[in-house]
Amino acid sequence: MGAPRAVVFGYHNVGVRCIKVLLAGGVDIALVVTHEDNPAENLWFESVASLCQAENIPYITPGDARAPELLAQVQAAQPDMLFSFYYRHMLPASILEVAPAYNMHGSLLPQFRGRAPVNWAVLQGATQTGATLHEMTVKPDAGAIVAQTAVPILPDDTAFEVFGKVTVAAEQTLWGVLPALLNGTAPRQPNDLSQGGYFGGRKPEDGRIDWTLAAQQVYNLHRAVAPPYPGAFTEVNNVVYIIEKARLSKQPAGSLPAGLAVVDNCIFGVCGDGRMLAISALTAGDETISAKQLQERLTTHVSTH
Repeated sequence: MGAPRAVVFGYHNVGVRCIKVLLAGGVDIALVVTHEDNPAENLWFESVASLCQAENIPYITPGDARAPELLAQVQAAQPDMLFSFYYRHMLPASILEVAPAYNMHGSLLPQFRGRAPVNWAVLQGATQTGATLHEMTVKPDAGAIVAQTAVPILPDDTAFEVFGKVTVAAEQTLWGVLPALLNGTAPRQPNDLSQGGYFGGRKPEDGRIDWTLAAQQVYNLHRAVAPPYPGAFTEVNNVVYIIEKARLSKQPAGSLPAGLAVVDNCIFGVCGDGRMLAISALTAGDETISAKQLQERLTTHVSTH
């Protein structure tokens, strides 16, 4: 028996770390399928293509996962197993039929199935999440669970910080179960789809702040989309302000109206429950806005009405 052969669909940090785990575990990676980087996207993560170049692994970047030539290339690689590590396209049944297929998902399934699981977990105020390796089925995130590792979401963690922990959890999950996976003794836990929920992709517009909500909800939104994600934003007098850094404030809002405010040369976001976010970094366009600048903008506007 030669080394087990795999075809890997991968992208992002989780793709890089999990490919490294397979290589360390003696898996022969016959082909990697990844994405062309999108120049319009903030590429804060590591490159699977660069790793393939360094390790001399053949890789391709097809635009469509359903293309017949992709299926032919996967079949030609004669894999014993397939892996998907943060690949962004759904794999069609024809590819999943080539060999047993396993996906690494960034949550504790069955919680937070679907897209952007780390961002959704933070947005929903979850106190833990993790990484789950599961069997792939045509329905996303629905196959049997092979292994999972939990990580905490602390009260002030941003999605970016949680993603770092989930990346390590993915590496640990795969590392721990890989020997059993390769010798056919890996466990299979049912994935109870009556629990948890399915979440869709997120757009930058979803970061718009509703100041009538409770401060905890607004804070969760800020943490879920804080940079390097597009950021939680609010519009005042046709100017879009993005909150870069904030914390829940212990100071009560008193009679301040909901929205951005300046108190004692500090910027606050006043929320619907009378609590505030202390905003330590606010931007508009490419410009950092100081408390003094914001005060002037807010006051000028008030006096002209």
